[in-house]
Amino acid sequence: MNEPQEIPGPQDPNAINIELSEAIAEGEYANLAMIAHSSSEFVIDFIRLMPGVPKAKVKARIIVTPEHAKRLLSALADNVERFEQTFGPIKQQNDMPSYPLGFGGTVGEA
Repeated sequence: MNEPQEIPGPQDPNAINIELSEAIAEGEYANLAMIAHSSSEFVIDFIRLMPGVPKAKVKARIIVTPEHAKRLLSALADNVERFEQTFGPIKQQNDMPSYPLGFGGTVGEA
């Protein structure tokens, strides 16, 4: 089994040494996120929907404090802005549902 990879951080004595295992580094594909919140936390479910499959699976659930949810929102907005400066605007189809139910197009037959 491979050892976890350490992500180098700044050479600051207060820096946190972050460990990234091989399994986590592979990532999970998700094409839908559902978000719920209470007074003390935000719950983000990352879901994979597959065309023609009526059941979707939650691939990861992340629970954060409201403060961290706001920081995540800011960091994501900053990264989307930098992405668009490099690669151009991200196109959105506003006439489609906000989640990929059937993925559009025709359903193939075998």
